[in-house]
Amino acid sequence: MRLLRIFPAIVFIALGIALGVLNPQRVALDLGGAVLHAGLGVALLAAVLLGAILGGLALALGVIAPLRRELELKRVRDDAPRPFNDTGV
Repeated sequence: MRLLRIFPAIVFIALGIALGVLNPQRVALDLGGAVLHAGLGVALLAAVLLGAILGGLALALGVIAPLRRELELKRVRDDAPRPFNDTGV
């Protein structure tokens, strides 16, 4: 199981290094109030990472949180005391 986590990490690290080596050009990213200077490979990797983080956050807030809330409400309803003569059928 540990190998299944380590192998993709090593592959993506190697791809990131290759991307950085193949794109050594310097770029300037103007953020309005500040200018960031970095290599093109670093800028591309940062953009992909930021997109993955924002996508995961959107998924967590839009899908996972409502499903967890619904599951918790279902558990509360299922744990509610039943009348004495209720057989649960």
